[in-house]
Amino acid sequence: MPATVLCFSHLRWRFVFQRPQHLLTRYAQLANVTFFEEPIYEERLDPHIALSLDASGVTVATPLLPSDTPQQEVARIQATLLDQYVLERNIDEFVAWYYTPMALLFSRHLKPALTVFDCMDELSAFQNAPAELHELESELLSKADVVFAGGRSLYEARQGRHSNVHEFPSSIDRSHFSAANTPQQDPLDQSLIPHPRIGFFGVLDERLDRDLLSTLATAHAEWQFVLVGPVVKIRDEDLPRASNIHYLGRKEYGELPMYLANWDVAMLPFALNESTFFISPTKTLEYLAASRPVVSTPIRDVVEPYGRLGLVRIAATADEFGAAIKRSLERPSREWLENVDRFLARTSWEETFDSMMKEMRNSFYMGPKTEVLEPLQKGGITTHV
Repeated sequence: MPATVLCFSHLRWRFVFQRPQHLLTRYAQLANVTFFEEPIYEERLDPHIALSLDASGVTVATPLLPSDTPQQEVARIQATLLDQYVLERNIDEFVAWYYTPMALLFSRHLKPALTVFDCMDELSAFQNAPAELHELESELLSKADVVFAGGRSLYEARQGRHSNVHEFPSSIDRSHFSAANTPQQDPLDQSLIPHPRIGFFGVLDERLDRDLLSTLATAHAEWQFVLVGPVVKIRDEDLPRASNIHYLGRKEYGELPMYLANWDVAMLPFALNESTFFISPTKTLEYLAASRPVVSTPIRDVVEPYGRLGLVRIAATADEFGAAIKRSLERPSREWLENVDRFLARTSWEETFDSMMKEMRNSFYMGPKTEVLEPLQKGGITTHV
């Protein structure tokens, strides 16, 4: 296997610690990993790549472009910067690891020894998604040697489009979040909030069911709703406001167990829309590792398997959500705790990464790329050839 990895992502390395960070931090123990972020635009005359070495061993590469760069020139400049990076470091054989098909606009000319598409989101369903995303994903699927899907719904949507697709749902850093099972000092910005606390951590964007949150806060003034995370793609003023809704902002990954340990119930208040149809929330497992009762709207990848196994309460309406929170405020049963423990024992980021590496090695030594199966529309029914 090549000893160099070039990863192309739509996410920033130091924004929220999630799937790419869990996997590539582990990969950095085996290879030289460079994580290419999307550009940052500044008032400067010389386009270049800003490099920083993360404590994990991952090199973070951020293209810095002049703020007046014409949009039609961005991909060309990025391609030039990428070529310079590869040339200066004498990179020959490498793995190209993609999180976004949009990166093909400046990297499609590369000749990697192995191409990986780790599909963690249905990016085309996100707010303000680029129009060319569908076409670029088809191109990426044609180039990929192996495709990983970050949840059951993502897997089902791609298993007919590539013959080497594997389902690898997001996993759990159990030792990190199980620290919330023991008393943790309440963070200062949360310490004065009364109990019961109903908490959520994650990005606050169009996937948050703001109407649900507002209705719950109005109907249950006795509960405090705590939301930890940055606001993205929506305006602060669009978030519901009430005396019992508390927005605490973005926190570091290492801080999350302290917040979680001092909640009474954890929630997944996701809206049911295009942007949530394919999500498989990593935080479900993180809440469970902390032994927090969890209430969720009926997100497909939460209903199956967590709802079916009785690990998470599923609620489709505000009334049902409130009733589920009320039940969850009762002391968790020993049976539920034992079931959670058995489920978590079967998953870890280490096992997920090791299994991914096995599939990558198989694909690398197989030789030619696998056949790509593109969907055809016939009479409203999707078939494949």
